[in-house]
Amino acid sequence: MKIILAEKVSPATLAVFKSEPDWQVLTHDQVPDLPAALANADGLVVRSAVQVDDKLLAFAPRLRVIGRAGVGVDNIDADAATRRGIVVMNTPGANAIAVAELTLGLMIALGRQIPKANATMHAGKWEKKSLQGVELRGKTLGILGLGRIGLEVARRARSFGMEIIGHDPFVSAAIARENQIRLVSVEELFRESDYLTLHVGLTPQTAGIINEASIATMKKGIRIINCARGELIVEEALAEALKSGQVGGAALDVFHKEPLKDSAFFGLENVILTPHIAGSTAEAQEAVGIQIALQVREYLKLGVVQNAVNMPSLSHEEYLELEPYIKMAQRLGSFVAQFPEGNIESIHIAYNGRIADSKTELIRNSAIEGVLGHSENVNRINAASVAMERGIRVHEDTKEAASGGAGNVVKLTLHTQNAEVTASATVLHGSSARLLSLDGIDIEAPLEGTLLTIHNQDVPGVIGRIGTILGEHRINVANFALGRSDRSHRVPQGTALAVVQIDGEVTDAVLKALRGVDAISQVRLVNLGEEVK
Repeated sequence: MKIILAEKVSPATLAVFKSEPDWQVLTHDQVPDLPAALANADGLVVRSAVQVDDKLLAFAPRLRVIGRAGVGVDNIDADAATRRGIVVMNTPGANAIAVAELTLGLMIALGRQIPKANATMHAGKWEKKSLQGVELRGKTLGILGLGRIGLEVARRARSFGMEIIGHDPFVSAAIARENQIRLVSVEELFRESDYLTLHVGLTPQTAGIINEASIATMKKGIRIINCARGELIVEEALAEALKSGQVGGAALDVFHKEPLKDSAFFGLENVILTPHIAGSTAEAQEAVGIQIALQVREYLKLGVVQNAVNMPSLSHEEYLELEPYIKMAQRLGSFVAQFPEGNIESIHIAYNGRIADSKTELIRNSAIEGVLGHSENVNRINAASVAMERGIRVHEDTKEAASGGAGNVVKLTLHTQNAEVTASATVLHGSSARLLSLDGIDIEAPLEGTLLTIHNQDVPGVIGRIGTILGEHRINVANFALGRSDRSHRVPQGTALAVVQIDGEVTDAVLKALRGVDAISQVRLVNLGEEVK
């Protein structure tokens, strides 16, 4: 593996990669020409200075992962990376304590007018009477967003005797109770808070959530702290509310445009402005560096995707549980892709069992990878993007409840203009991928190695003829599975299916001999290999 650390990192971050004896690791001072260094690189780690755009990625044909030591990924073209099959990871939460501590510090600074006290003292003034403040004790703190940072803020605010309310549709009631947070609607949050702190990401729903209308619903004199994203606030509306006294004070660490050169907040005494320093502590910078190094290493060694911005993230435990199904889905896709006649128009994936409630995106993408892998360079990261570019519709809208039979089943259907083919598979004994059906015929066969699928009339003598032909060509049969249609399926009555796993090479002469048997209607050779990576 070759890793490029394009910006300065801590010695502890470097040590994570250096612990891999066979890995080549180049630091920023060893890379005078980044595009040239990326030509054979597997991983790239950056902070915020290096611009990783499509032009730069064109120099990195082998690159598999980009690690951002920090939260924001504005300097990385995630769409371009996705198209090229590259995972983009960041490190949310590694600086949670640093951000939480600054949030509490800003709350105290607002309530006790610390910046004004400091400025007047440096000016030689003693304005004790005008600097009477308010305590945090007994006040209601509203937290918008109860992720790692929001929860760290709540834990610290409790020690000040604050009542804590919060809004986050993606946090469970149990977590809220455990942290003594009363969950409320966003309207209640705005209406009841004495202090309001923002800890949500930027989405269409959260952009401009602090605006003229929402501010009007808040308590007069509310104090607002934002250490998340500048775009959460309509800055002109907040500035007017600060001037009118509707908002008693604000502490802002993030802004629409950074660095901040011209702002409606300049000159307002009831605003504290800091230059995006919430996560800028020595401890936090060390933590994000180590975390991104561990994430990149886990992905390159084991395929575990953590904190990806262009793919769903799985914990190590979640990945271990889903890994057999991810690999099985790729084999199933490769298997089914052998059968359709004509161009594929759509892919339909359905789940049965407990995996239906899991993060199935990697299973989906692996199935697509298997389907399209015969035609171009596609992997689990860019599979859905490649399908979209090729005009292939992907449907994943049927996640079926568990039923009898195999506990976890993936069913894959390929549609062409004139036909469709459907197959299903499962994983047995923790790692063995098994085919369960093909076009309505139930069958259990290994989903690995070299397979012959043979459709034939359900008449005597066919199995014997198949065995004889393979024996004559000195081909050993590793597994021979049989299935037959019945009236409940759409296949014609009297159709049978054999899936034969074989050792050795299948030549054109073997296929010609099998197809020459009168009762055999179709023979397909499928090579799935021994292992899917």
